[in-house]
Amino acid sequence: MSRHQESDKSRPGSARQGGYKKTSNSRGNAPVRKAPSKFAAKPEAPKEAPKATKSPKRPSNPDEIRLNRYISNSGMCSRRDADIYIQSGNVKVNGVVITEMGYRVKLTDTVQFDGVTITPEKKEYIVLNKPKNFSTAGDDAPGSANVLDLVRNASKANLLPVGRMDKTTTGLLLFTNDTEIVQKFTVPNQRSSKVYQVSLDKNLKFEDLERVQKGLIIDDHKVFVEEITYIEDQPKSEIGIKMKTSNVKVVRKIFEHLKYDVLKVDRVTFAGLTKKNLPRGDWRFLTEQEIINLKNA
Repeated sequence: MSRHQESDKSRPGSARQGGYKKTSNSRGNAPVRKAPSKFAAKPEAPKEAPKATKSPKRPSNPDEIRLNRYISNSGMCSRRDADIYIQSGNVKVNGVVITEMGYRVKLTDTVQFDGVTITPEKKEYIVLNKPKNFSTAGDDAPGSANVLDLVRNASKANLLPVGRMDKTTTGLLLFTNDTEIVQKFTVPNQRSSKVYQVSLDKNLKFEDLERVQKGLIIDDHKVFVEEITYIEDQPKSEIGIKMKTSNVKVVRKIFEHLKYDVLKVDRVTFAGLTKKNLPRGDWRFLTEQEIINLKNA
């Protein structure tokens, strides 16, 4: 037996030297951790609490719209601002003050915002070069021609003519669903100018022209004109007259008061709008700049 084999086995030593293997805590000999089996039962997930049942929604009526949206669609203000106006009591529906949030209205209801009747439609503005034999009156006999027939396919909006024109009067006629514009150009004390070309049955005397320029008393009211002239290169029976009124009847009364027969009245300009490039019987939408000018007229 060799010297190495005779050594005490109780002493630790190398395996090569015949000793026992020392337990090692080094990385390479670390105890192996068992991975959990993929077949192990998974813990049960906690059961979800039953969801609360929602109350059924009230079916929406396609003919109704929230009041704040109605106001916003009319262009008066945003929905948020509309809520403030509603809470403040500044909105009426069919004559009744409404302060309830979420109140719904029908499109046929009459809504007033700060005293002004509004509509939820997009504001549209159309100018027509009106021909003869079309009336603006809404009480015409059945079958008679109305100016609305000429612009019926222009828009789905509820367009109204601004002012009245009889069947024999021609020229510029404005249509819109903007009730503020309608009111603005139909009140007696409006500021915008209109120019009319009037055809008389005979030449207008110069002294009568001067009388019109100074102002006439008709039906106990003084009628003022801004300007009256003979049409250049035309007979003296062709007259240009500039006034603020949109009532064509007043134009006729001026000359009838002086014993002239009015054969024709043609509105050449209206609040800055002209008939340029607009043939008789045709219509067109106003440009953005024209709308701005119209509101400032």
